[in-house]
Amino acid sequence: MNESNNSVLKNSTEQMLDESTMTSFDHVIINANIATFSAHYGFNIYENEDADSIPYGQLHNAAIGIKNGKIAWVGAHDQISTHLPHYQENQVTDVDGKWITPGLIDCHTHIVYGGNRSNEFEARLQGVSYQDIAAQGGGIVATVSATRAASIESLFAQSEKRLVALMKEGVTSIEIKSGYGLDLDTERKMLTVARQLGEKYDIHVSTTYLAAHALPPEYKNRADDYIEQVCEWLPILHAEGLVDAVDGFCENIAFSTEQIRRVFELASSLNLPVKLHSEQLSDIGGSALVAEYKGLSSDHLEHLSEEDIKKMAASNTVAVILPGAFYTLRDTKLPPTEALRKHHVPMAISTDCNPGTSPLTSLLLTMNMGCTLFYLTTEEVLAGVTVHAAQALGLPNKGKIEVGCDADLALWNIARPADLAYQMGLNPIQGIMVQGQWRDTI
Repeated sequence: MNESNNSVLKNSTEQMLDESTMTSFDHVIINANIATFSAHYGFNIYENEDADSIPYGQLHNAAIGIKNGKIAWVGAHDQISTHLPHYQENQVTDVDGKWITPGLIDCHTHIVYGGNRSNEFEARLQGVSYQDIAAQGGGIVATVSATRAASIESLFAQSEKRLVALMKEGVTSIEIKSGYGLDLDTERKMLTVARQLGEKYDIHVSTTYLAAHALPPEYKNRADDYIEQVCEWLPILHAEGLVDAVDGFCENIAFSTEQIRRVFELASSLNLPVKLHSEQLSDIGGSALVAEYKGLSSDHLEHLSEEDIKKMAASNTVAVILPGAFYTLRDTKLPPTEALRKHHVPMAISTDCNPGTSPLTSLLLTMNMGCTLFYLTTEEVLAGVTVHAAQALGLPNKGKIEVGCDADLALWNIARPADLAYQMGLNPIQGIMVQGQWRDTI
């Protein structure tokens, strides 16, 4: 532990060193190296360039005390060692110098869907564009047909495999969108499956209503009429407890800013946060719109302008960048990461797991793509799947390791945090903790 790191650690915990505190934890993790991603321990990326910073907010030879599913104490190993005889053997985890990060968060996914679109992958390899595929009845509408036809049991079984793959790589929280139903019954079915997945695997699932994803065939050339239906369904599904946030696809092949504004107005009246698929194929002002509504995030962003970046910075809207789609579509337009840094816009990164443009179920590979394709640093991509991903979902108690946060953790057999973005195809996960309970990675 370097001197500044040691000072931060001791100063932050000295008020909690009384005997009653140190012997009252439900569980203790010892001999740990910790990437906290907490400003409390020196994590400082873009926010205050004059302040001292410690990469990853990392702590060496540290320990964590957990109580009632929350992180109750973080300190040096030698501060807890004399109290260990008070604990039962099963209450102490000695990780022998391995690394702990917050549980990973996949903050933009479409993992609940029916069917398969590998035929479109083949077509794109032969030179057919994404826009042409959509115009020929493929794209999102093809998945809509398969999802509508699937029973809820079949849809659960197909989607479960994708969730399990992500959990095996340290994911403890995930966002799941609807948007392959485009009618009330199928949107409800998708959101219900998302809730069921969270219940079965006891992890946090944020559900997002994305009925404004594409125009269904029955509404051809009637986009305004369809948006009216989207606005009718939202209060119904919200009243059923199925909606945590509202999204849309604002693009020249989808919906205009004026149409999305109608959806956002309704969401705001229901006190639901908003987010948006924006600037993936063109710049039509989607990010400015979501910033106007103080949205959680604007996502994709390859064509994002610096003017709209300033608006995102002012509204504290997270930029979610999605290298899987960029990679699959063989895009060449990079998102403006340098301008996002310049204006201190937090960047999250996610799989965008979906059947057409990002059939990706590896958040570890996503981080590597973020570095190699988008020139992000390893600290940026790791923050992008922890603290910034949590912000993109409106989850202030997740994504970092500090007192009061949820005890959602991932344990890794690595030499340093950068290994998680550096290695390809090797999964160093040792286990995950969710709400203070260790579990195997499925």
